Amino acid sequence: MAQLIIAATVLAAWLYLIAARGGFWRAAERDDDGALPAAPPPQWPPVTAVVPARDEAETVGETIASLLQQDYRGPFNVILVDDQSRDATTRVARGAAAALGAGDRLNVISGRPLPAGWTGKLWAQSQGVESAAQAPNPPEYLLLTDADIVFAPGALSSVVARAERQGLVLNSLMVKLRCRSFAERLFVPAFVFFFQMLYPFAWVNDPRRATAGAAGGCMLVKREALQAAGGLASIRGALIDDCALANLLKTRGPIALALTDNAHSLRAYPSIGDIRRMVARTAYAQLGYSPLLLAGTVLGLALTYLMPVALALFADGFAQFAGLFAWALMACAFRPILRFYDMSGLRSWLWAAALPAIAAMYMAFTLDSAYQHARGRGGMWKGRAQANIS
Repeated sequence: MAQLIIAATVLAAWLYLIAARGGFWRAAERDDDGALPAAPPPQWPPVTAVVPARDEAETVGETIASLLQQDYRGPFNVILVDDQSRDATTRVARGAAAALGAGDRLNVISGRPLPAGWTGKLWAQSQGVESAAQAPNPPEYLLLTDADIVFAPGALSSVVARAERQGLVLNSLMVKLRCRSFAERLFVPAFVFFFQMLYPFAWVNDPRRATAGAAGGCMLVKREALQAAGGLASIRGALIDDCALANLLKTRGPIALALTDNAHSLRAYPSIGDIRRMVARTAYAQLGYSPLLLAGTVLGLALTYLMPVALALFADGFAQFAGLFAWALMACAFRPILRFYDMSGLRSWLWAAALPAIAAMYMAFTLDSAYQHARGRGGMWKGRAQANIS
């Protein structure tokens, strides 16, 4: 009887996820192709990009170059906040701007020491936002991005046009993450899949729903809305800063989140250890540093992803059927995001069938996140432990 109850629960969970979780698995919320829309805004509003950078000499040149080569028709400039880098971040950024003859459109700020209560990225961003607000002609929008993101030439025009058309206070794109190494191909599509499950993009984009999410690689923010919400100081201790910002701004107006092919991350994760550190940096923070939520999450992952395999292999009768069917639903749900990452054909079915094993490794990474937090090394990034700061 217990086996039948577990089997029915597992099957019901996947039927719910497929039918009633905002269609997250379809990966259908996309931006346009990056070209200017048929009916552009009557006047393109001024925009300032804010790029926090700490030891990003390897990628910041390409990021700055892609921003300064945007085909945007309105006023646009870039603020780079050098967050006390120990490498040539500033020199590389200035060199990229000078090579394009656009040095006057790049303002490099030397970041001040990190105060208590702030995470490093938010503190750097806040200094850039403050600088933008003090300009003679403050921007209407802020493009908050990272020093490892490369944009297609029409990306800014596209996100601004949608924000203007829909009256958005936040328009965010989930940039396409690097997916080349074996570790990246194993974990990156699943990372996006899980993110969409947590924050169904259709629900994020629905002003009637409370669900709020964003992706930190590309966030176009209405500056006055951010200021009215208390600014970045309101979320200064947030480790998952993008979703914290989305929660803050959805109280001020509509927000949007979509997948895109028009912005790519250059950050490489060549090994499984690199992915583990990336996940461990924020997983326990996502659970509010709660041991009870951690235990519930591990149990939920085991029931949702591992139990279908156990039932399919070791049960019989209805329980085995339920396990096989749930596993099949899981694999089918995973395929759209695999196709988005150019993993199609027979190989995509093999990757899809492996989702339970991938989920088990994510479970281990989540436990490691709690362990690192207990060691005082939670939220480790570029030499800073930032989790649960005060």
